[in-house]
Amino acid sequence: MVKQQKIKVDLSASLAEVWRVLTETEHEILRNNSKIQRFKRNELIYCEGDEPKDMMCLLKGKVKIFKEGVGGRSQIIRMIKPIQYFGYRANFAQEKYLTNASAFEASTVCLIPMTVVSSLLLKNCNLAMFFIRQLSVDLGIADERTVNLTQKHIRGRLAESLLFLKDSYGLEEDGATLSIYLSREDLANLSNMTTSNAIRTLSTFVLERVIAIDGRKIKIIDEERLRKISKMG
Repeated sequence: MVKQQKIKVDLSASLAEVWRVLTETEHEILRNNSKIQRFKRNELIYCEGDEPKDMMCLLKGKVKIFKEGVGGRSQIIRMIKPIQYFGYRANFAQEKYLTNASAFEASTVCLIPMTVVSSLLLKNCNLAMFFIRQLSVDLGIADERTVNLTQKHIRGRLAESLLFLKDSYGLEEDGATLSIYLSREDLANLSNMTTSNAIRTLSTFVLERVIAIDGRKIKIIDEERLRKISKMG
C-alpha cells in the first residue's frame, strides 16, 4: 500500500515556481491541504479512466506518462522530472484521465486537491497565467513530438529520445552517462518503435561509436553526431 502522510515540511523550496505568485494566506491554504505520497519503482500513480482529483508535483524521482495502444503496446507521452507539475490537465478539461502515470524509480509526489487549486485560480490571476503558460509549453512539446515520431526514420527518433533524456535528466558525474536507466522496451515506447528495432538501432549506434552501453546505462560518446542523426531524421 502506498505510504501517505500530511506534509510536515516547508514546501516553499520545492514548489518555488508556484509559491512566488501566492499570497501568505494562499501559502497556508496550499500547505494545509497538500499531502505526500511515495511510490515504488513501476508503481502506478494514476490510470486511464480515473477521476482527476489532484494536481501533482514530482518532488523526487522520475515519472512517465504513457498510453496503452493496440496489442498491449504502450507509448510514452511525456517524462516528468523534479520539480514538475502533472495530472491537472484532465480536471481543467472536465474529463477523466486519458493516460497513465507510473514511477520509473522510487518517487515522491506532492498532491494538492484540484478543488483547492481551482479555488486559488479564481482568486489569483498570476497563478492562472502560470498554468496557462505550463499548458502552452506542454502543447508545443506535444505538437513537435507528434511530427518527429511520425516523420523521422527510426535512427532519428531514437537519437532524439536519447537527447531528450539528456536534456531532461542530465548526465552522471562522468559527464557522458545518462542519469536515467531505461529498459529497451521503455526506450522503444518513448521512440515509437518496436523493442527489436530499438535494440538493433542501439547496437548500430555503438558500432558507429556514437554511444556506449553497459546494461541499462547509456553513455553518449559523440553528442554532435547524435544531434546530427536526430536532425536529419
